[in-house]
Amino acid sequence: MDLIAAVEAGDLERVRELLAADPAHAAEEKDGIPAVRLALYHRQPAIRDALLEADPPLDGLDRAALGDADGLRTALAVEDDLVTRRSADGFTALHYACFFGGPEVTKLLLDHGAEPNAPAENASHVRPLHSAAAARDAASAARLLAAGADPDAQQAGGFTALHAAAQHDDAELAGALLRAGADPTVRDDKGADAAAMARAGESVAVLALLG
Repeated sequence: MDLIAAVEAGDLERVRELLAADPAHAAEEKDGIPAVRLALYHRQPAIRDALLEADPPLDGLDRAALGDADGLRTALAVEDDLVTRRSADGFTALHYACFFGGPEVTKLLLDHGAEPNAPAENASHVRPLHSAAAARDAASAARLLAAGADPDAQQAGGFTALHAAAQHDDAELAGALLRAGADPTVRDDKGADAAAMARAGESVAVLALLG
């Protein structure tokens, strides 16, 4: 677990030391989540790259999270359950693509039948659209909406993608959601709608769209 602890602590020097001693450390996991994905979770790109240089085994979930379109195409051809399979903490490949991987891998998964409205099987209940909104990935969000994602879906706490756009003053995302029929009057569990969130965050561009 030394490698995992170093990843979570953002200790690049220790990660490199452990990998130099034995590159097989790169394949370590915590609670079923591989070290490479943990590096993504902890926003440690240099550690991610160091792990990848050690050539750990990667599955389709990893490829989606890494934005590796070529690797994901190969995985889709050999991993029959990839578009429906869940990570150990309840996410689909599409969740990973939308939060980490970007629009190319998002489109690839949707083209292969990934469910755009699949809720995470954990307490967050996020859908891929929430993942894209949190990542401020308007291009992936647009692809999800075109594939039938519910623009008003609510995650834990009652938050919608439009709420996230309002908090981030992400006018591109908010515009795409509104054009897809998002209801700006939907409130979170504390009673705040998108306009209230935009006012609280001084999100001028989104407030202008909301009127």
